[in-house]
Amino acid sequence: MGIFSSIWNKITGHKPKPAPQQTPAAGAPPVPGAAPTAAPAPTLAPVDVEAVLSDLAASKGGGGNWRTSIVDLLKLLDLDSSLSARKDLAEELNVHAGEHGSAEQNIALSKAVWRKLAENGGQVPTSLRD
Repeated sequence: MGIFSSIWNKITGHKPKPAPQQTPAAGAPPVPGAAPTAAPAPTLAPVDVEAVLSDLAASKGGGGNWRTSIVDLLKLLDLDSSLSARKDLAEELNVHAGEHGSAEQNIALSKAVWRKLAENGGQVPTSLRD
């Protein structure tokens, strides 16, 4: 699992669940020649990323400057914020601005994470993506 997946899973609280298995209703004989049909996938409501993170920051007594600092965001989510982890995240998101660990790269990396959260269905203010 990539670092971005860890970020997304922490924000959404996603825990992979096994796929439900369809079984015929109790006592109902199977219909000859009929293939079982799967129920339509439930539509997930968009996640208000900023609200989730604000609540998390409040519960932890602040959370630093997680809106613009990739280090503070990763720390807020209890994820590795080391230079090595940020290098891996930069490669994963194809961010090549400045030297690894530089302010320029950290800012670009933060914006890339916000954009990717929005692409994955998160509600993210435009000001955080640009």
